[in-house]
Amino acid sequence: MAALFARAVFYPSLGYNVFMSKVWGRHWYDRIDQTVIIGALPFRSLTEELVKKENVRGIITMNEEYETKFFVNTTKEWELLGVEQLRLSTVDILGVPKLEDLKKGVDFVTKHRKNGNSVYVHCKAGRSRSATMVAAYLIHLHHWSPKTACDHIASIRPHILIRSGQFKILKSYYSLLFSEDPDILEVKGAPAFKS
Repeated sequence: MAALFARAVFYPSLGYNVFMSKVWGRHWYDRIDQTVIIGALPFRSLTEELVKKENVRGIITMNEEYETKFFVNTTKEWELLGVEQLRLSTVDILGVPKLEDLKKGVDFVTKHRKNGNSVYVHCKAGRSRSATMVAAYLIHLHHWSPKTACDHIASIRPHILIRSGQFKILKSYYSLLFSEDPDILEVKGAPAFKS
């Protein structure tokens, strides 16, 4: 049912995102650190900017295939530009990335980070699915709690929206990473999540 609803509202909500960007100045994408950029659909018109200016060599696509069918590069087109794409299909709006997909995404970003490349993590609006993936990366990298990771992203991209199911999977991801030492109180100045 959630998937049907997401399909029904895809084009109106995409139009709303474009409107918010053009009229209200909402950023289409934002850099989180030297490696990760979070954003909305990487339209073909953004390709040169992302590859040349932002040094994007990796793309994590949190969208389902129908969402990227017309407006963005295919996996093959990215490949021809020297950009590796990882698709972690997640239903829009209420969809929650799988735990194994968060791990795949973090491994993908970590690989590109070691090579000095940037990774563009996106969904339709760069608000929920992509923010969940970026939060997992920050949890892994800094040993931050889910709340600290989400707050950090929100300090850069205020219109993110991590829903309860998405936050719950981040808590599971945190527990999976740090289950051997659940009493970590502070790492790099950020309080760790305690269940």
